[in-house]
Amino acid sequence: MGIKRTRKRKIKRKNRFIPTIRNKYLRWIMRAVVYFLAITIGCVILLRFINPPITFLMIQRGVERKSEGKDWKITKKWVKYSELSDNLKKAAVSGEDARFMEHWGFDRKAIADAYQRNKDGGKLRGGSTISQQTAKNVFLWPGRSWIRKGFETYFTALIELFWGKKRILDVYLNVIETGDGLYGAEAATQHYYGKSAQSLTKRQAALLIAVLPNPRRWSPVKPTAFINRKANLIVRYMGYSQVP
Repeated sequence: MGIKRTRKRKIKRKNRFIPTIRNKYLRWIMRAVVYFLAITIGCVILLRFINPPITFLMIQRGVERKSEGKDWKITKKWVKYSELSDNLKKAAVSGEDARFMEHWGFDRKAIADAYQRNKDGGKLRGGSTISQQTAKNVFLWPGRSWIRKGFETYFTALIELFWGKKRILDVYLNVIETGDGLYGAEAATQHYYGKSAQSLTKRQAALLIAVLPNPRRWSPVKPTAFINRKANLIVRYMGYSQVP
């Protein structure tokens, strides 16, 4: 009888111990989630008022240049939204995200079209909006993975909620990679055209946006036939584009 009672006590203690462990891990997980939300939301709100000083892509490109024996090069200059050419804003929307003013960060039609094209064996392409690209450029590391895509979705929703369209387009045009070691519209226009982004013509703005998928391979001042065709389409659609 004494042995049985001892076993029962041990079993009871063990059964009490298991929920204690579970509750402990659950508290850790909940605490981590709360900290993550507080830190990320705080950063997003902060960057609504403070311009991002650097991005992970800038750091990666700098490291790549150093590994190739080149100098670390990050050329950028932040320009206020009001000082950016309307031609550039309209070219960005026309070439990168035609429904920018209509969606809440995700263009379902563009995503569906991209999925169908990829499924049919066409050239692989994504359906990323300007909001998604901005979230990726500012808050995340370069690369492709489902984890990074999940974080991109999260940060896209946050900047749509806390920033609004004007701030999103402002940050996008000031941090995008526009050439080898060049970031933002102002650095690009100074380098390629020798003038400010405030005075870009429609054609110049369209060419600058047309090379964005691979600005280290293509140049707006030496456009290929493909880039010229793309720029022509952008100019055509600029007349219909709405910007904040």
